[in-house]
Amino acid sequence: MTETNFERQKEEIEALTSIYGDDWLMISDHEYNIHITPENDQSHGVNLEIIFTDSYPKDGPPNYQISAPWLKGESRQKIENALNDVYLENLGESLIYLWVEKIRELVQETLETGNKSPSENVSSDEEFCFGDEDIRLAQNSRFVGHIATVLHVKQTKLMLSSLKENKKIAAATHNIYACRILKDEHGGHPTFYQMCEDDGENSCWIVDARNVMVVVTRWYGGVHLGPDRFKHINNCARILLDQHGFIRSKMKRKDQRVHQVGRKRKSKMLVESGLL
Repeated sequence: MTETNFERQKEEIEALTSIYGDDWLMISDHEYNIHITPENDQSHGVNLEIIFTDSYPKDGPPNYQISAPWLKGESRQKIENALNDVYLENLGESLIYLWVEKIRELVQETLETGNKSPSENVSSDEEFCFGDEDIRLAQNSRFVGHIATVLHVKQTKLMLSSLKENKKIAAATHNIYACRILKDEHGGHPTFYQMCEDDGENSCWIVDARNVMVVVTRWYGGVHLGPDRFKHINNCARILLDQHGFIRSKMKRKDQRVHQVGRKRKSKMLVESGLL
């Protein structure tokens, strides 16, 4: 009797739990996260989130997301290409173990060939450092933003944990963060989960973004910036959100409002005419 995808997924999950123990974390019935580190280097972790789909493994791969703020864009792309190759070489087979060990291998290779460590440089492809030269050089304060896609609340904790593996970030004066996650969008009226932690700075940013988390790390340079620090925190976050395409355009929002108004007017006309 041929096993169903669900049965094969169940067997694979049991095997992965046995192999990786506490590193294999259940998020929901079909979502799991594993923290991958190379040998003898616990400071360069990679979080791999796996979302099992109905078609996996027989007819397609699972969905996945990689989170590693220290990992540069080129190295990240190399990993994603390698995972695609592993899938193509093992069509219809269980992939997660092969993917995890391939990531571990490539992370080790990346570290040996010069991808800068977060302890050497806190800026990376998922980080944006903002502040004019006077603030960064003369007054020595520094603001660095970090961004990641988040689809549920548990991922926010994983992102913070991953960032604080970097000793410089963990020891910073402030780590201010905010997230906005789409919960439901029935009837054209979306509802969101929103969370904001100012770490004593009393400043959060609000934009029409969804499924994203931003952390702004601040290092105090010895000179009080006064209210200007809020400007730099917010600008750092906003520019980062804009660069990564998370801020929905004003035109798009206007088109949606016009569409909604048009639907209401049409419905009202149908009611008044007796057609509805």
